[in-house]
Amino acid sequence: MADAINGAKDILAEQFSDDADLRKMLREETMKFGQLVTKAAKEQTEPTVYEMYYDYSEPLQKAAGHRILAVNRGEKEGILTVKLEGDEERLLQKLERKLIRKNSPAVELLQEVIADSYKRLIAPSLEREIRNDLTEKAEESAMGVFRENLKQLLLQPPIKGKTVLALDPAYRTGCKIAVIDETGKPLETTVVYPTPPQNKTAEAEKKLTALIKKYDVDLISIGNGTASRESEQFVAEMLKKLDKKVYYIIANEAGASVYSASKLGAEEFPDYDVALRSAVSIGRRIQDPLAELVKIDPKSIGVGQYQHDMNQKRLGETLGGVVEDCVNSVGVDLNTASPALLSYVAGINNTVAKNILTYREENGLFHNRKELKKVPKLGPKAFEQCAGFLRIAESDMPLDKTGVHPESYKAAEALLKLCGYSLDDVASGQVKGLANKVTMTEETAEKLGIGLPTLQDIVKELEKPGRDPRDEAPAPVLRSDVLTMEDLKEGMVLKGTVRNVIDFGVFVDIGVHQDGLVHISQICDRYIKHPLEAVKLGDIVTVKVLSVDLQRKRISLTMRGVE
Repeated sequence: MADAINGAKDILAEQFSDDADLRKMLREETMKFGQLVTKAAKEQTEPTVYEMYYDYSEPLQKAAGHRILAVNRGEKEGILTVKLEGDEERLLQKLERKLIRKNSPAVELLQEVIADSYKRLIAPSLEREIRNDLTEKAEESAMGVFRENLKQLLLQPPIKGKTVLALDPAYRTGCKIAVIDETGKPLETTVVYPTPPQNKTAEAEKKLTALIKKYDVDLISIGNGTASRESEQFVAEMLKKLDKKVYYIIANEAGASVYSASKLGAEEFPDYDVALRSAVSIGRRIQDPLAELVKIDPKSIGVGQYQHDMNQKRLGETLGGVVEDCVNSVGVDLNTASPALLSYVAGINNTVAKNILTYREENGLFHNRKELKKVPKLGPKAFEQCAGFLRIAESDMPLDKTGVHPESYKAAEALLKLCGYSLDDVASGQVKGLANKVTMTEETAEKLGIGLPTLQDIVKELEKPGRDPRDEAPAPVLRSDVLTMEDLKEGMVLKGTVRNVIDFGVFVDIGVHQDGLVHISQICDRYIKHPLEAVKLGDIVTVKVLSVDLQRKRISLTMRGVE
């Protein structure tokens, strides 16, 4: 008899756990009243980044995406235990009211079955389901932040027309140096040892001073990795002794080591060792961030949060799309672009990109866009897709230097004639008032045989031939002196560059080795749900120092109420 009752209990329990309506009701109640609870998995003797989660709980409704990803990682590393706690008594009462009829002779039996079904079957299943959903939403949000940060990083304004001395800092192995001309071509490389343990500052200063004079260096680009702070102090002291004004800039070297050890890096600089390739990359990413960063797997650039905890395939596809959008919005110089950059142009794959380079090496520079049709495996469809994104500065046809597609050349010339301009005016940049002379209507577009959006695009391109949308972004902050954390005082107002945007705030480079954090509550006076509503990566901002924690190497900043 007892076995029969227990068997009946098991059958009922499984039926209850499979009831979709019941599960939906329990899920909604759990999300409404449940708590995310984390504990330290074992006693911790050393401080970790998960300290705040050693004894932590918060309502599921308020659990932010970055905290979900943080506790997931802590759990994966065996530092945290994580569970969801619902109001069990409340949930059981709801189930009983829904499942047990009044005056039922089997009330006690059904109560036992309901409790068993919830604790043994429903609760564990619901916890997995809810945590999976929370993680998915958190990843989606983090991916969006990464996507926006990467876009802004790629679209940072290039520093054009400068000879750059790039310095890849290190301790024991020395700082790798590469002098790069205005076009990105390496002129000379060497290694100096101004940092511990060798501390050969006088010798390093003599070498670098000679290089600066020999190549008339305008700017020094210092990687922000290991020994960056010591290298920056050395450079700042050296610059004070020069008889010409040379500035330095701290470059984000994320991904430089990935590129230098890659097949692409080896093909580009077969005679350089890995460290020297990294130095060249650090210099070039100042001259043209987009052209250099496209050589690196976007996931390795590191301008997001918890990117290694996400679905890597989806992340790769998403970020690859961002890079392609950025490359196409800026445009590519057909006669100087690397295969890595060309491969992100719409309609051009890796094989075609290499064929373009081979054609260039065998036949010299491209003289017009039509010549693209001679490149092997670049068919009519690919030409149609890519031609408008490729610029040819050396072309005799002024429209080849713009974003106007060859299919729209006739319409562009007709428009110029209609407004009293010629192609020569485009070449000399004398059509800035074109928009004022054009009636932006469907009738005008129809007269020219194009659509209204195409008409608007043509006008923009003709007014600013070869325009670079990156020129509208704030220029990077160049420095000639160095600050340390010890120099910072509460209330000090500084200029800085936004280096990373995450869910709970922004990290700002204020010229010390450690970036400062502006918490989301300190970004502006109005309420914002996410920092991206007010600020983006690469922005030049004015901040005030709130506090400096030298022991934990943390700088707290504010942008509120700062002139």
